[in-house]
Amino acid sequence: MFDRVKLGLNHVLPKKWLTELAGWGASRRGGWLTKLVIDIFVWFYKVDMSEARKSDTASYRTFNDFFVRPLKDDARPVDPDANLIVLPADGAISQLGRIEGDQIFQAKGHHYTLDALLAGQEEMAAQFRDGHFVTTYLAPRDYHRVHMPCNGILREMIYVPGDLYSVNPLTARNIPNLFARNERVICYFDTDIGPMVQILVGATIVGSIETSWAGTVTPPREGVIKRWHYPAAESEGAIVLLKGQEMGRFKLGSTVINLFAPGRVKLAESLEAESKTRLGQPLAMALPQTDPVDVIAD
Repeated sequence: MFDRVKLGLNHVLPKKWLTELAGWGASRRGGWLTKLVIDIFVWFYKVDMSEARKSDTASYRTFNDFFVRPLKDDARPVDPDANLIVLPADGAISQLGRIEGDQIFQAKGHHYTLDALLAGQEEMAAQFRDGHFVTTYLAPRDYHRVHMPCNGILREMIYVPGDLYSVNPLTARNIPNLFARNERVICYFDTDIGPMVQILVGATIVGSIETSWAGTVTPPREGVIKRWHYPAAESEGAIVLLKGQEMGRFKLGSTVINLFAPGRVKLAESLEAESKTRLGQPLAMALPQTDPVDVIAD
């Protein structure tokens, strides 16, 4: 019954208005009130503040400052093995596996297409047919900065407007095409293992999606698709990000989706739906290639 109520609220509540309001409130400096809200949040969600660079909740001027808090430098070691692709975020695996043609598994009884997820970018979608995907859900208690799973050269970023449904196991099981319907920021990279996409998916109460190179991408929410193109590695102004380097953040949590081209990676056997994830731990191994792939130097 409670699940039905929550799903019903997802459909009827003014999600955009609530999200804008939450984003406004989370950016306010409220002094003792801000500290009280943070303390309640830490208590309710059992946030481990011992990992944070600043463990004292009084040191955060706004709730957003707390929510995107950086961790201590040694909190998430990243395996330096060049053949290892690492998890991009703390959270839990929602789903992962092979992309069957252009069909991505969302939950039992639900699939969505590459073309829908990538907002009709057919040429981009074609590169990932029969490849692999990983969907990582970030719960409210998790660290909300997103990092690179491997070395990458940013070539394109696409902002796609959409719905703002909550993204969690319940909605994934019950709302068709959830990740292809919600607002999202698609980041396309050239990497040592071929093309790779990392998608930051918005949700109810996610006040902002940011990237390390562009700053705040949303809001504003203007209802139109926006595209940015970036130069190749050898060009001036190229944006090169190394494995483990921060690439984006959510101001209030959501989901990260990774897409890998066919024949490029073998997903870690230890991972399955609902597996807990920690930034920097193994996600996949690069598969040997018969054709040369451009290498990004460390």
